[in-house]
Amino acid sequence: MKENTATISNLHHLMDYDARKFITAETVLKNSLHNWISTAGSLKLKTVLQKYFDYVQQHIQKMEEFYKEEAIVTAGLTNRVMPAFIADAEEKLENCTDPTVKDACLLACVQAINHYKISAYGTAAAFANALELEKHATFFREAGVNEKQIDDRLSQLAEHEINTNAKMPGVLHQ
Repeated sequence: MKENTATISNLHHLMDYDARKFITAETVLKNSLHNWISTAGSLKLKTVLQKYFDYVQQHIQKMEEFYKEEAIVTAGLTNRVMPAFIADAEEKLENCTDPTVKDACLLACVQAINHYKISAYGTAAAFANALELEKHATFFREAGVNEKQIDDRLSQLAEHEINTNAKMPGVLHQ
């Protein structure tokens, strides 16, 4: 088993160090997404968030497999970025008084998280490629593709429904 230290002396150590933080980030996000699905007013937004929830569950499962293969102990390292994103989102959502504005806020907050994860998984894939760890690179690339698919869906939803509805809160929208 690899020691639970912060020693990073090569690219493989750096990849493993970063990856150790992924599962805590995904778990925190999963718990919040579960709540946010019920908070969303738009059925389309709920559907995209549910799909994202499913992807996050898949990422957690595959990440556990990665840890076993790499003999990584995850205890001791937490991701401080994801809880900060979630705390910021919760603060903003608490202050939204209109359901359509709350949907726009929720979508924007989830998309910010999504962009962070696209970067993290992309970096991990690049490290795994450089280390010629094709199986790991494939997982990280696939996770990044999932994140990009959600990003595209959120962008389309924002442009064609959510932001338009939030421009004039209180007006009935079809």
